[in-house]
Formats: sequence, C-alpha cells, structure tokens
Amino acid sequence: MVIAAIAIFDIDGVVRDVARSYRRAIADTVEHFTAGQFRPTLQDIDALKSEGCWNNDWQASEELIYRFYAAQSQPRAAITLDYNHLVEFFQFRYRGEDFTGYIQDEPLLLDSTYLDRLSQARIPWGFFSGATRGSALYVLEQRVGLNSPVLVAMGEAPEKPDPTGLMATVQHIGQRQASLPSFPLDIPIIYVGDTVADMQTVVNARTRYPQQTWIGVGVFPPHARTQQAYGEQLRSAGAAMVLSNVQELTPMTIASLLDAET
Repeated sequence: MVIAAIAIFDIDGVVRDVARSYRRAIADTVEHFTAGQFRPTLQDIDALKSEGCWNNDWQASEELIYRFYAAQSQPRAAITLDYNHLVEFFQFRYRGEDFTGYIQDEPLLLDSTYLDRLSQARIPWGFFSGATRGSALYVLEQRVGLNSPVLVAMGEAPEKPDPTGLMATVQHIGQRQASLPSFPLDIPIIYVGDTVADMQTVVNARTRYPQQTWIGVGVFPPHARTQQAYGEQLRSAGAAMVLSNVQELTPMTIASLLDAET
C-alpha cells in the first residue's frame, strides 16, 4: 500500500474541547494560589499560550501566579509556592478521582469514523500531546473508542516546541505500518494543533529532520472568540492553513496541501 501522508494530531483543543476542563483547572489553580485575588480569563490564558512556551498547563498555572504577584511588586524569590502542591490541586480539579473531575465534561471534536476515512485514504494517523498519558488515553480509548492508538504524551519526550516527540510519533506509526520503508521516510507529515507551540514544533522539525516534508495545520479551539486574530497567530507561527474543526482536514484537503508542497 502506498502511503499518501501521515497525520498526527494534538489532543487538547483538537480532539477535545478543554475550555471547561483544562483551562477551568488553570483558572481554579491560579485563583487558589493567589488567595482569590486573581482568576485568569480564557483570554489571559490564551495570551500566555500564544508565547509558544507554555504547553504544560501546570507550568502555565505557575507562571500566571508569578506574574500576578510580580504586578504587585513582589519578586518571585519572595513567593512561597510549592509546585508539587500546585500539580496536586490542578489534577484534583481536572482529573478528580477515577476521572470524575472536569475531564468527564469535555466535548469531543472528532469521532472514530473520521479517522477511519483517513485510514481508507492511505493516511495513517497518531497523536502527539502534552497531556498526561492517562488523560490522553481516557479520551482516545474511553471516549472516542480507539484501540491502543499511537500516542506520545507528557513525559515521554521533551515538551513542545521541541520536535523530538513529533518524530517519535512518526516512528511509532512506521513500526505499525508494515508497508512503510525504513526511516528516513519520504512521506509528508502533517501535524494538527491549536497553539503557537504546535506550529513552532513543525517549524523546528523542518530544521532538525530536513529529510521529511513537514506541514503544520492549525485548528481554532472552540473557545477562541476572535478567529481572525487567533488564525493570524497560528499562520505567523507556521500553519499552512487554519481550520474551524479538525474534521475539515479531509483526504481531499490533505491532497490539496500535498499539491501545494510540490
């Protein structure tokens, strides 16, 4: 079988809507550790994420806390903040016990039939996400209904925008596809994400793995209020196109992307 392309998906904001889960947990965490003095809005969180280096939501929460106190003329060294306690609080809000936290209320943004259509079009797929493996597998297996999908998650590779995990995902897909030749592959790789860090990961992959063709596709997260401005950020970061929903990345759309690359 000739492979047309490989599609790799981020999870948060692409497979699931995290506005009322991850971002709510960020807001809860910041509010708690600032003693109720500051609760960031979705716009505050997006502004931080747009810097491209805050893919880890625990670290993003910590940074928002530090910035709040810095605005009150309190240096970071003077702030007592237990990072492990912060992570525990965040996880209690987000995951809860046995996935009873905010995670259970996340709307899905794609379904398994969409992925089946990609497979039928000779487009293997997998997932590279900054989510924890437990959280990612919960949504992919329990919610979407996938069986042992290819996944590289938090802690299994350096954080984005480092492209190591992206290439590792490609290699895992290759190991499952007996028809794929040995690496390096001359097969276009599409990475679909909703943040600046996702697109910067693709740009960095082009530099580190120039034998591949790397294409970044942006997706508007459901909570994005100003799609034009958000889309401009993603395009400036390297997105070849920006879609309203991940399932708009059809085999026909992928074919047009590949034609534009030749």
